[in-house]
Amino acid sequence: MLWACLHFSDLPLRAIVDDSAFDDGDEAQPCVVVDGPQQRQHLVYLNAAARHAGLREDQPLAAARALCARLHARTRDVAAEQRLLLSLAAWAYRFTSHVSLSEPHALLLEVGASLHLFGGWAALERRLRRELMQFGYTPTLAVAPVPAAARTFALRHDGFFVDQREPMLAALGNVPLAYSGLSENAITLLYKVGLRTLREAFALPRPEFARRSGPATLAALDRLRGIDTEILALYRPPDRFAHRIEFDHLIDAWPPLLFPLKRLTSELALFLAARDGGVQRCDLVLEHEGTAATRIPIELLTPQREAHMLYELIRSRLERVALVAAVNGIALIARDLPTLRPQHRDLFEPQRAQALAWPELAERLRAHLGDEAVRGLALAADHRPERGWKAEYATVQTRHRVSPAADARDALQVAQTQSPRPLWLLHQPIRLRGTPPQLLAGPERIESGWWDGEDTRRDYYVVETRDGQRAWAFAASNECDDWMLHGWFA
Repeated sequence: MLWACLHFSDLPLRAIVDDSAFDDGDEAQPCVVVDGPQQRQHLVYLNAAARHAGLREDQPLAAARALCARLHARTRDVAAEQRLLLSLAAWAYRFTSHVSLSEPHALLLEVGASLHLFGGWAALERRLRRELMQFGYTPTLAVAPVPAAARTFALRHDGFFVDQREPMLAALGNVPLAYSGLSENAITLLYKVGLRTLREAFALPRPEFARRSGPATLAALDRLRGIDTEILALYRPPDRFAHRIEFDHLIDAWPPLLFPLKRLTSELALFLAARDGGVQRCDLVLEHEGTAATRIPIELLTPQREAHMLYELIRSRLERVALVAAVNGIALIARDLPTLRPQHRDLFEPQRAQALAWPELAERLRAHLGDEAVRGLALAADHRPERGWKAEYATVQTRHRVSPAADARDALQVAQTQSPRPLWLLHQPIRLRGTPPQLLAGPERIESGWWDGEDTRRDYYVVETRDGQRAWAFAASNECDDWMLHGWFA
C-alpha cells in the first residue's frame, strides 16, 4: 500500500468563518488564532503578517499584544476545524475509498491502487494541488508506504515521495524529533538524554527505551517504521449535506452573513465533487434567538456544483430577504443531489470564454429578480399558430415534466413532420398588400378551434414578396386572392 498525507496547517485560521479580517485576501492585517484557558491563552496559528511582526507559535497572547498593538486574535474553533476536515475528506473520497482523518489537520489517502488510473503520482499530485487551490487550500503533501511515515514527511518535506521501505527508513532517520509526531513529553525526555533525530531514537535498545519512555512511545516509533500496523478509521460520506455555523454574537444585517455563506457553499461544492453530482434544491436557514428560524428555499433549474455559482445564486436570494430578527446561526441543507451529467461539446467547437450559458443566465435572473419575474416559452396543445405557444414560469417541474428522451423524440417528430415556421410571428395577421406574392412552399392546411367558437380554416404558404422577403401567409380555404401575412422568416 502507498499512503499520501495532506496536511492543512492553516485549518485553524480558515475555520474562523464569521470574521472577514481572517480572509486570506487580507495579508496586511496580523491575525492569530489562540487556544487555552482565558487567562493563559497562547498562539496556535499565525498568518504571514503576524510572523513578520515577530510573533511565533505557543507565545502567550499578552506578550504577542505587547509586540503588536494592532493584532487581531480569535479563539480557536475545534468543531469548525473538524467540519472543514470532513468536507475535505468528502472531496478526497473521489480519488480513493480509503480516506482517513488524521489529527490534528491532515488527511491520509491510500493512493497505491489509484496511481495507474490517474497516470502516476506526479499527475495525481498536480491534480490534487490544482483542485485544492481552487477551494483556497495549499496543503503540504508526502507519500510513503506507512501512514505514520507519510504524516511525518508531510510536516517536514512538502512533495516528498518514497514507495519502498528501505529508502523510507533512511529518510526517517534524518527527521528531527520535533517533526516525529511523538508526544511533547516523549520529545522532552529524548531531548534530555541528548537525542535530536529519529535515527538516534531508533538505535536505542528497545527494553531500556520502553522502560524509560513508556510503551506508548515505543509503539509510536514502531508505527513510524511499519513494524506495527496502524489501524485507521476510514471515512464514509453521508447521504445528504447539512452544515451549520453558530456565531458568538448576533448579526442584524445580511452583509456580515456573506463570509460564512461563502464558507458553506465551498463546503457544499467539496461534498458535491466527491459524489460527482450537483444540487438542485437546498435550504438556507437563518437561526434567531426567541423566534422561529427563517428558511429560504433555493430551487435551481439545473443541477449546479461550482462553488462561485452556488454562492452567487444563494447570495442573491439572501439579499432579497428582510431579516425578522438578529441571526445567531446559519445552516445550509441539501437533500436533492442528482447526478451531474457533463455537457458534451464538439471537438472543434469554438471556445466562448465570455459567453454565459443560458441555464446560468436564467438562474442569475431568477435569483436577482425573483422566480415570477422570469418566464420562458413552451409549446401548447393547439394547432392554431397564435395559440401554439405559451409563457410559463421556469421551474424544476416545468423543466422536467417529460424525460430527456421524450424531449428528443418529440423534437425529432416535429422537425420531420412540420412545415417551416417563421422566427417572427405577428401578434395579429395583417393584409398583405401589393402584387400577389410568389409561392415557395405550401399549402399547409390548419383547421382547428371548432369547439371553442373560434373556428379556424387556413391554407398557409411560404411566399416571397416583391421586395424579396420570405414570409408566412395564408388565404382562406379555396381562395388565393386575399393574402394575410402572419409571420416573417429570418
